[in-house]
Amino acid sequence: MMFTQPPASLRRVSILAIDKVFASTLMQAKDFFHLASLRYSKQLGLGLQPMFEIGLVSPDGLPVDSFSNVQLPVDSGLNDADVIILPAFWDDFDNLLQRYPQVLPWLRAQHARGAVLCAEASGVFWLAESGLLDGKEATTYWRFFASFAERFPKIRLNQDKHLTDADNLYCAGGTTSACDLYIYLIERFCGANVARAVARDILYEVQRSYTPGRMGFGGQKLHQDLIILQIQHWLEEHFADKFRFEDVARNHGMSIRNFMRRFQSATGDKPLHYLQRLRIETAKGLLSSTRKSIKTISYEVGYDDASFFARLFRQHTELSPNQYRQQFMQEA
Repeated sequence: MMFTQPPASLRRVSILAIDKVFASTLMQAKDFFHLASLRYSKQLGLGLQPMFEIGLVSPDGLPVDSFSNVQLPVDSGLNDADVIILPAFWDDFDNLLQRYPQVLPWLRAQHARGAVLCAEASGVFWLAESGLLDGKEATTYWRFFASFAERFPKIRLNQDKHLTDADNLYCAGGTTSACDLYIYLIERFCGANVARAVARDILYEVQRSYTPGRMGFGGQKLHQDLIILQIQHWLEEHFADKFRFEDVARNHGMSIRNFMRRFQSATGDKPLHYLQRLRIETAKGLLSSTRKSIKTISYEVGYDDASFFARLFRQHTELSPNQYRQQFMQEA
């Protein structure tokens, strides 16, 4: 098979190691992306060799002591990366800021050069303190909601979401939602087949109490049209309902023509396509994490006609619903 380079946008994943880091959250990220790099290589017919670098980095390049007093070696100091992971930690955040003044400038510089920044639970405090989340939606672990909201009033804390995304800034509330985030990023950088293989290897037994979320929509909310933003939030809550866009427009004081123009101008999507994506992304989560029938899932995401749903699903994913599910169920 012809050798194909991995995507130019993913050469290095850097995972921040600091004192009092939860080693489990740090190594979880490393294992996910290491498995993805091996799976990607195997897909290209190159055997099991890493296709991109996954490194543990510390602000001073020195080993760190984890929350459970395990010393963790690191690969390097802070470096340029395409994806940066900020794991959870257990320590006074102000103490960490004083100890590691290098982190915030590094995050700002990496984001400016196009890096994807991901934070889990208390790790979200790093993103928030950098100022990059100002005016944007974020989430964190439930125990930190009050202190986070008080400390970062410019950030739109969403206590109802387990995952948020905005402008290449991703927040995960906890361990399970971080897993979903990593699968999303693996699909983004390595393709759907690799993502499904990793999910099948690691997440087969995970039973979520929530739908993994609809990643990829956060960037479409970074506009100044507040009415359209309200409609986007309404669609996320009512995507499975029966409604007409004419009524949605009228209820928000617009003609259907003006609504269509403003929605596409703000989000880059036509309303119907945006709605279809919401429904398909929700269906993907249900197909991969439940045993519900295709007909039931079709109904739950808003389509009474399962055949129409299946055709639409194939248009968006190039797979039938059954094929998509089988990718998770079949043995490696």
